[in-house]
Amino acid sequence: QVQLVESGGGLVQAGGSLRLSCAASGRTFRSYHMGWFRQAPGKEREFVAAIDWSGGSTAYADSVKGRFTISRNNARNTVYLQMNSLKPEDTAVYYCAADSSPRTIVHRAPVAYDYWGQGTQVTVSS
Repeated sequence: QVQLVESGGGLVQAGGSLRLSCAASGRTFRSYHMGWFRQAPGKEREFVAAIDWSGGSTAYADSVKGRFTISRNNARNTVYLQMNSLKPEDTAVYYCAADSSPRTIVHRAPVAYDYWGQGTQVTVSS
């Protein structure tokens, strides 16, 4: 069992930056691929970014590529999402998720992830 706790959300003006953190419990964190997803009101949960267990492979949604950076520190059981040049359309609840299956590549589909955090609100004002 893995517990995930997100932090770092808040209110920021367009063009600003935020860094989200996701702290994971358990010694198996370093073997899991990790992902960030977001869900805006009235919309489905969507993929934002993912990183493999080693940190050597990443994937991004086209809408955030070049602005967001996912990283992880396995010694601290933490995954990060650095968000720069934020836009009002980035407003959503952001969730981190863990994929505990022995996949060789990261996945973008929410169904591939079996542990989820409670989410942190990010609001970008225009």
